[in-house]
Amino acid sequence: MKPRKASIKRVTKETNVQISVNLDGTGKTSIKTGINFLDHLIVSFGKHSMMDLKVNAKSNDGIEHHLIEDTAISIGQAVDKALSGRSGITRFSYAAVPMDESLAEASIDLVKRPFWKLTLLVKRSKIEGISKEDLEHFFQSLLQNLNCCVHLTVKYGDNDHHKVESAIKSLAVAFRNASSLDKKQKGIPSTKGSM
Repeated sequence: MKPRKASIKRVTKETNVQISVNLDGTGKTSIKTGINFLDHLIVSFGKHSMMDLKVNAKSNDGIEHHLIEDTAISIGQAVDKALSGRSGITRFSYAAVPMDESLAEASIDLVKRPFWKLTLLVKRSKIEGISKEDLEHFFQSLLQNLNCCVHLTVKYGDNDHHKVESAIKSLAVAFRNASSLDKKQKGIPSTKGSM
């Protein structure tokens, strides 16, 4: 099987984003967006999905929303590209990850039909300096561009930081399992013979 790696470069008047992923890595990350909590979430995604992930993202217009959105889009597109035809993968997975009083669940089908359902239960207007709507938009943009079906739900919690962090970790673990190679699986894991 050829290496499941990909790189994406997204350069616009708003941002300059470069991403490289290796789905069969060890969780090594190098993340630089200039937004500390965003970096933390992306590091968690790489570490717990066990993919090597390098992100260099810079704003060209000074608008944080554009940087958060384009970073998420680019990560999703790079992961989708690395999955390629998705032959031999497990395809389906589920993970529940607690963080103290919070619990999040992710269910994933790596079929090439984008659908996402997101419930974060965030109450505060900002978490670690990022607006609630920008955090939600980060998750939405990432899920949409993974080109798969994902249901990501914070079940409960009191601390908004914990809710968001348990959400990204549950997504990472579910993705790790769904994208793992299944030794029994021959070819495309679908009755259609196509994803």
